[in-house]
Amino acid sequence: MFVSNASSGTLVQQLLPRRGILSHAWVSNMLLILGGSLFVALCAQIRIPLPFSPVPITAQTLGVLLVGSLLGSRLGLGSMILYIAMGLVGLPFFAGGGSGVQYVFGATAGYLVAFPFAAALTGWLAERGWDRRMLTMILSMIMGNAVIYVLGVSWLAWLKGFEFAIVNGMLIFIVGDILKIAIAAIALPGGWKLLGSKQTTDHQA
Repeated sequence: MFVSNASSGTLVQQLLPRRGILSHAWVSNMLLILGGSLFVALCAQIRIPLPFSPVPITAQTLGVLLVGSLLGSRLGLGSMILYIAMGLVGLPFFAGGGSGVQYVFGATAGYLVAFPFAAALTGWLAERGWDRRMLTMILSMIMGNAVIYVLGVSWLAWLKGFEFAIVNGMLIFIVGDILKIAIAAIALPGGWKLLGSKQTTDHQA
């Protein structure tokens, strides 16, 4: 299901060495899925609680969208499914070290459910070259964030009301998300440029 191919065109697929045990696609794919889930778990530990909102500020969404863009649609999707599963069974992978099935019913459940879809979308766009230029990378991140907001805010609105959800589940995070988008818009196209420079140097050598 999660086997990728050379045409996927993501940055990680270009950088990953295909030697030894990593020459087996299923091995490299499983390692990428695990690595992506652990990266998002690490990002989730960067947490700033807000006294007026049940949704904290975290680096989690940046991690989700970067994982999708780096791994591609299928591996990004699989990585986020694994991440959620590990958090639900008790590993301290959710925001601030949280875990457990209570997150399925909590205020942030909609955001968690959105993560696989957002990663799959940014991964699908990356496979089509959207991560290679700053403008398209910005658009990709905006679209991925939109998926997270639609599902996250919808669930929060069902629990707390529409106005509360819009203000406390989206508007207060806009500035932070702009910063996250800027980071991704610089990092991924920059990574492609470095890769292209290296390949040019190696070819000339």
